[in-house]
Parts: sequence; structure tokens; C-alpha cells
Amino acid sequence: MFMQFFTELRQAKVPVSLKEYLMLMEGLDKMVIDRTVEDFYYLSRAALVKDEKNIDRFDQVFGHVFKGLEKVDGVGTADIPAEWLEKISEKFLTEEEKAQIEAMGGFDKLMEALAERMKEQKERHEGGNKMIGTGGTSPFGANGYHPEGIRIGQDKGRHGKAIKVWDKREYKNLDDSVELGTRNIKVALRRLRKWVREGATEELDMSGTIRGTAEKGYLDIHMRPERRNKVSVLIFFDVGGSMDAHIKICEELFSAARSEFKNMEFYYFHNCLYETVWKDNRRRHAEKLNTFDVLHKYSSDYKVIFVGDATMSPYEITYPGGSVEHWNEEAGAVWIDRVAQIYEHMVWLNPTAERHWAHTPSVEVMKQLVNDRMYPLTLEGLDKAMRELAR
Repeated sequence: MFMQFFTELRQAKVPVSLKEYLMLMEGLDKMVIDRTVEDFYYLSRAALVKDEKNIDRFDQVFGHVFKGLEKVDGVGTADIPAEWLEKISEKFLTEEEKAQIEAMGGFDKLMEALAERMKEQKERHEGGNKMIGTGGTSPFGANGYHPEGIRIGQDKGRHGKAIKVWDKREYKNLDDSVELGTRNIKVALRRLRKWVREGATEELDMSGTIRGTAEKGYLDIHMRPERRNKVSVLIFFDVGGSMDAHIKICEELFSAARSEFKNMEFYYFHNCLYETVWKDNRRRHAEKLNTFDVLHKYSSDYKVIFVGDATMSPYEITYPGGSVEHWNEEAGAVWIDRVAQIYEHMVWLNPTAERHWAHTPSVEVMKQLVNDRMYPLTLEGLDKAMRELAR
């Protein structure tokens, strides 16, 4: 049974290794959990799932192997012997409820009756005792009462006595196409790391201390600088207009980047980069900074990230004077090209879903300007962007 579980996880593209499987078996041998399906679910998920994006696929495989749920590819549920169901009904149903179920002839008769109702019914019914509707005592429908029923169109059970639930199965997919949260952003940003040891020697060098003590015959303490991420990041955030719909995700990205990159600088712009940027949106008109000064201030080894939906009139990118806020002497495309010429490692993160990009001409123009290094602001997109910057 457990080997089937392992095999089907591999078939479902959940990356589990033999080492993880053996660790799970060791946990079971040492009885670290109670012998219940729920406890085993959490133990196996902790041991076998390394990335949140695989949880949904894991759940579906687990449900198929251990609970008889349907597979994604349409394989039917497992057959449960009728005598098992009878034993369960004896345990949970009252004598009155058993008599009511028998009065209709059991499950087969119930399904036949449903087919007949479907043929007869032509309109909505509410509060009745026969047709498919709501709030009544018919065995078919939702939000009513019947000891033996089929629930149709209701988001959850009310009495817990429906024989069959016909609600649509829906999963909240935790895969790499969903939008990010701060924790997931931090995990993705960690791909962009370059560890060095610089600064004051404040950390104990355990290996050096052991080696020095063994060589000299007395305690020889060695210290070393703390390991730090040397990567320097320069981020330009698009603000205002259509970006108002993406404030939350941009705040999460900003918060995560602040904690992951100790050497990070940021500036704001609107729609497209022009001759000025700013640090404080409340004083954007009074305290603008010259973009040339910014580009000359930070060395070419900085990793540059643009964050914006690139949704605007194409004239704002390609023509002088195209800006909606002021008269720009040079086209926005000229400034984007200048950044690309100075900084080898540059990407654009777009919070708009990638499937919509082709419908917005300005997105395609901007994507070409950044040499197709535009990525959606999703787990997968951010992962690809960090890999690009780390090259």
C-alpha cells in the first residue's frame, strides 16, 4: 500500500525521493503518530512535500490511495461493499430514519426517482416536497431537510445526512502559478544570493578553532567575519494609475526584498522610466531625483528589477512628450535602453497575469525593450527572474 502511494506520487510529478520515503517508514516504525489516517496524512505530507506548490497534487494522490477519491484523470471511486454501508447506517441512523429510507426503496430507487424528477421539472422550485429545489422536504436539492437525500448546488451540508453529495469538487491549488505572499516571495528571492565573509571578525570559526587547538595543544580560538549576501539590488516601482490594483502584492514584494537584501535601493516612477524618479510618493513633485544621477550612483554590478504592469499608451514609451504627466524631452524607451546598457542583469516583474499580456500593446513593446526578460509576479515567474539575475 505504501509503495503504491510512493509510486503514484512520482507519477503525479510530486518530486519525492527514496530517502524521504524511507524516512516516512522510519517514522511509522517508531510510532511517532497515532494510527489514524489524519495523523498519517500530516506526517506523510511533512516528510514528502518539499514545496507548497505540490500540496494540491499530494492531496489528490493521498485521497485516491487512502480514501478512494477520484483521480484527476477520471478513474472512478473505489467500490465499497454494501454490507459495510449497512453497518455504518446501523450505527449512525435512528430507527425512524432507517424506516424512512426503506420506504423509498433504498439508494437505487432514490437515483431512479431523481432521473424522473429531472425529466418532469421545467422551472425553479422552492419549499416543496417533490421537485428539485431549495428549502423544502424533497430528497433532491439544497438547504432543505430530508433524512435520505441528494444534495444539488449547495456549498456544504446542513444536517450531514445526504447519501450522495453532488457538489463540484474544487481545490485551492497551491502551485507555481498563484500570486505570492510575503513568505513565498522571501523563499523565491533567496535564489539571488552571493555569500561572502566581509567585515569584523565577530563569528566563532568552529572548524578553525578545532584545527588550531589540535595543532598547538592548547585552546586556540579562531574568529571570522559573518557570512553575508553580497548581492546589491536596485528596484524601480511603478506607482499610480493601473498599478493601484496591485498595491498589496507590491507591498509584499517590497517587504520581502527589504528583509532578504541588506544592500537594496529603490525608486518610484509612473508608467515608464523618464528623466526623474522619486523616493517619497507624498513629495514626488517637490523632491524629484535626476535619473542620470541615480544611474551614475550605483555600479554596474547591481541587479536591476522593474516592477510594473507596463499598461499605458504605447506613445508613452516610444515618443518624446508621450508622458501623461509632463513633457518628456526623450522617449521612455531611451531611458529603458540606458539602464540595459549599464546593468547587465535586469528583469521586469509584471503583476498582471501573463495570459493578458498579448492584449496590451504597451506590454509587448516593453517586453522587447527588456530583451524578453519580463516575468509574471507569481512563484514560477519570480523563480525564473531570480535565476536570470543570478546568471
